[in-house]
Amino acid sequence: MAATEIHAKPDLDSLRIHDSHRSRSGTGKRLAYVSAALGLIVVIAGLAFAFRDQTPVVEVATAQQPEAGGREAILNASGYVTPRRRATIAAKITGRVTGVFFDEGTHVHKGQLLATLDESDAKRALDSAKADRDASQAAIIDLQVQLRLAEIELRRALELRAAGVQSQEQLDTSSAAADSLKAKIELAKEQVLAADARIQEAQQAVDNCVITAPYDGIVVSKDAQVGEMVSPVSAGGGFTRTGIATIVDMNSNEIEVDVNEAYIARVKDRMPVTAVLDAYPNWQIPSHVRTVIPTADRQKATVKVRISFDKLDPRILPDMGVKVTFLEDAPKKKGGAKAPNVAALLPTEALRDDNGKKIVFLVKNDHLERRAVAVGNTQGTQTEIMSGLVAGDEVVVGGPANLQDGQAVQIKK
Repeated sequence: MAATEIHAKPDLDSLRIHDSHRSRSGTGKRLAYVSAALGLIVVIAGLAFAFRDQTPVVEVATAQQPEAGGREAILNASGYVTPRRRATIAAKITGRVTGVFFDEGTHVHKGQLLATLDESDAKRALDSAKADRDASQAAIIDLQVQLRLAEIELRRALELRAAGVQSQEQLDTSSAAADSLKAKIELAKEQVLAADARIQEAQQAVDNCVITAPYDGIVVSKDAQVGEMVSPVSAGGGFTRTGIATIVDMNSNEIEVDVNEAYIARVKDRMPVTAVLDAYPNWQIPSHVRTVIPTADRQKATVKVRISFDKLDPRILPDMGVKVTFLEDAPKKKGGAKAPNVAALLPTEALRDDNGKKIVFLVKNDHLERRAVAVGNTQGTQTEIMSGLVAGDEVVVGGPANLQDGQAVQIKK
């Protein structure tokens, strides 16, 4: 009996995932997703809680007492510090720079050497003019010797003519020779004077190769370097400089502002002004109106006003931005009384808008107190507080925009 071969049939059912197993796997994934989401929510809540409890840092300023006998502000304007004497020093001739003896910020005095130009050509012209003068002076000496001989011959001719030995023609010839030599001597003297004039001209050309400071001041710009060409006129394109240095007389610094022509009638000569530099917002500089320029700018509808500082300070630099407050000519009250109804002066940045009202945040015991205030005129970077504050109150001038009444804060040191 033949053996029967039995072929094993593959059991495909063993590879099938049971429904109960599939259900448990999907549930695990969903649980993992839910756990991750809950963890993220917890982290976000923790961060929010941490930031909520973080104490904001604020900058504070103290409300100032108005000055005794204070004047009322009647007009505000802005402008720049401008020196009355600012000069770009240039050479009188075209030449190559051979030396520069200053740098930006150098204090210079009148007549101090700033730079030198190549003087070789000018010196050659000077030497040539001196040689011409020397030649003319030597010619005069020779002519004077000839004149003495001619005068001797003329005297001899006169004696011979008087004795009847020599003719009149020979006497005239001797006289003409002497007169000719006298004329040549006078011509040579004039040539010497002309040579002296050329010498002075050549010497001036040599002197023009030396550039000096015209007045005391500070160098604010160095416009040329050794080896560059300079010229008093714009020539040679970008290869030729027209200036050596720019010098400013710091003692001539003043303020120039543009005042709207509609308010220029309020500005008077010598009226008091308070100036505040943008670089030093807490520094009020007493000043006064020097002059009102008698012309208007038709495009801007403004009039220029120049203001002088009552006392200059090294911190005042040209082209600094400045805000000015024009004050009334006399105090409202006498006897040392402060400006009427003005309770305090406060930096303008301390004021906040709340539904059209001005408020500030006072800092008391490291907590905020919301306070509504009534404001008056602006004096530079400060604003008059008519009510709501008193001098000495500490208020917030810098900090988050969402400050709240009663909130704890940390004062920035």
